[in-house]
Amino acid sequence: MDKRTFLKTSALVGAGGLLSIKNLSASPIISNPFSDIDKIIDETGRYFLNPLPYAFDALEPHIDHMTLVIHHGKHHAGYVNGLNAATDKINELLVTENFADIKYWEKQLAFNGAGHFLHTMYWNSMSPTRTKPSATLEKYINSSFGSFDKFLKYFKAATLQVEASGWGILAFQPLANKLVVLQAEKHQDLSQWMSIPILVCDVWEHAYYLRYQSKRAEYIDHFIETINWEMVSNRLELLLDKKK
Repeated sequence: MDKRTFLKTSALVGAGGLLSIKNLSASPIISNPFSDIDKIIDETGRYFLNPLPYAFDALEPHIDHMTLVIHHGKHHAGYVNGLNAATDKINELLVTENFADIKYWEKQLAFNGAGHFLHTMYWNSMSPTRTKPSATLEKYINSSFGSFDKFLKYFKAATLQVEASGWGILAFQPLANKLVVLQAEKHQDLSQWMSIPILVCDVWEHAYYLRYQSKRAEYIDHFIETINWEMVSNRLELLLDKKK
C-alpha cells in the first residue's frame, strides 16, 4: 500500500469513532442516539461543518442572529479544521512510525474533536419551535432528579457554575439506567466515558456575549426556552430501545 492510499484509508480509520455511531443500531446494547444528525464526515473521511438545522435568526429573541453566524461560522468551523489537521498529522505519524510528537497531536485531536462533536449536538439541542419532553424522558428525569422542576434548577445551577469556559451536559448512563448532569470545564476533560450526552448547553462566552455580556444566568434561562425536548426525548428512547 503506497502512502497516498494509506492516508486515504487511515483517514477513514481515524474517523472510526464516528463511523461506529452509524452502526450503533446493530449493537446488542444500544441504538443510535444521534439519528437527528445526518453525518459529520464526508465520503473521503474528512470531517465537515454541518449547516444549522434552522435559519440564523430562527432562535430570536433568545439567541441572536449575529451570535449564531460567528459561533457557527468561526468558532465551530475552527474546531472542524483543527480536527482534520490533527487527524491528518496522526495518519502521517502512522506512516513514519515516528511518535515523538504524539502527545501534542492527541491533545489537539481531543480538544478539536470534543469541540466539533459537542457543537454539532448543541445546534440540534435547540429548536425555534416549542416542544415537550416525552413521557419516557419525563419518567427518567423524575426518577433521576426528583422532578422536572428540580432537574431544570439543577441543570441551570451546574451549567452556571462551570468554571471559565465549558458545557452543561445532560447524559444517560446505560449501565446505571439513569440520567446525570455533568460539568465539562474543558470539553476534552472531566468526562464520564460511559455516559452518553443527550442535551448540551455551550457556556463559552462566544455563545452568548454579544447579547448577554457577562449575564450567563440570563443566557441559560433563554437557552432553556429553546431546548428541543422532542430531540432529547428521541435520543433517550433510542438508547433505551435495545434495553427492552
